[in-house]
Amino acid sequence: MIELEVNGRRQSISADPDTPLLYVLRGELQLNAAKYGCGLGQCGSCAVLIDGEAVFSCVVPVLLAENKEVTTLEGLGTEDEPGPLQRAFIAEQAAQCGYCIPGMMMRAHALLRKTLTPSDAEIRRQLQGHLCRCGTHMRILRAIRRAAEEMRSAAVTPRRSAPPRETAR
Repeated sequence: MIELEVNGRRQSISADPDTPLLYVLRGELQLNAAKYGCGLGQCGSCAVLIDGEAVFSCVVPVLLAENKEVTTLEGLGTEDEPGPLQRAFIAEQAAQCGYCIPGMMMRAHALLRKTLTPSDAEIRRQLQGHLCRCGTHMRILRAIRRAAEEMRSAAVTPRRSAPPRETAR
């Protein structure tokens, strides 16, 4: 058995250790956001995070993810409560067919974990290696910048506490 932590949940996998992580995510765990594109790590549609770093899961044997934190797009939020990046992609209408978008979002998430002030050049560099024919590239950039802004605002917004209680004198 191979032990994985996927989206915060411990999973025991019975797959062959050389099985691509993508196959385990989609086949055994029914996490279908990461897509099978080329199977060669050249298109980016299968990107997930392992310990916060973006990887192409079609070329990573599941054994290399053992006892590591694997995050898929499903781990960033839910349909009812999408995360900042998901909300931004929806608001900017940054997807057309949606095939490449989960991988791009995971790579963008990895970037935003490192910096909440990425330049357009940094975003473009991070998304190199993703094949996309949608034609929404400018919307994708806007969505990532929008998510970064929301995440920055959330990081600096002080938490409201209860008003001070009056003490009896």
